[in-house]
Amino acid sequence: MLNDPLANALNMMMNAQKAGKSFCTVKPISKMMMKVLDIMHDHKYIGKVEVVDERQGKMIRVELLGKINNCAVVKPRYSVKKGTYEKFEERYLPAKNFGFLIVSTSKEIMTHLEAKEKGLGGMLLAYVY
Repeated sequence: MLNDPLANALNMMMNAQKAGKSFCTVKPISKMMMKVLDIMHDHKYIGKVEVVDERQGKMIRVELLGKINNCAVVKPRYSVKKGTYEKFEERYLPAKNFGFLIVSTSKEIMTHLEAKEKGLGGMLLAYVY
């Protein structure tokens, strides 16, 4: 039984990348996981993301580019006000302007940089650098 599918997906990607693989399959899938992977794809941390429908069910096939230093979920999922992103940047990111936090806001799932621009708070989901 999976308690946190997003955490399992990010760990599977990190383990596959450390093993030198160029692709990783992630199962089970969700809309939140797809949005997080799309954000990572937009920022060029991973390559092509495609949904594969096989007999066992739907899976996500992720192309690994070898550019991820670290990615993980934030547990517990802290709520962040629009002016307090700096505290969590210092805690989870190694340097300023290096990587990003993924935040679930009332509008959509986005990076903390976009949320700062729009003046939104939310819940921390993950970090990538």
